[in-house]
Amino acid sequence: QVQLVESGGGLVQAGGSLRLSCDTSGRTFNIGTLGWFRQAPGKEREFVAAIRWSASSPYYAESVKGRFTIFRDNAKNTVYLQMNSLKPEDTAVYYCAAARSMRDPPLRYDYWGQGTQVTVSS
Repeated sequence: QVQLVESGGGLVQAGGSLRLSCDTSGRTFNIGTLGWFRQAPGKEREFVAAIRWSASSPYYAESVKGRFTIFRDNAKNTVYLQMNSLKPEDTAVYYCAAARSMRDPPLRYDYWGQGTQVTVSS
């Protein structure tokens, strides 16, 4: 199995920044793509950003383009989500996910973390 552990969430005022981390362990050789998703209360889970594990090909939801950046540290088996210019509507639980596929985008994600809360105040 693959284990994913998110960290870095917290409370920030609008316009501020946070950096989320996703540490991977286990059978990481199965991972082709790593992604970030988020889910706000009363809303469905939505895609935020994703990147291939072995290539630089990030892509983003339209709502976060220009504000969020996904990047990797392969030596540490860690993927990050740098979030700048945060808005109250960014408030959600953020989840790290891993897909076996390297398709852009993967049709499904196979492994999920427990999530980390991000709260943006007005």
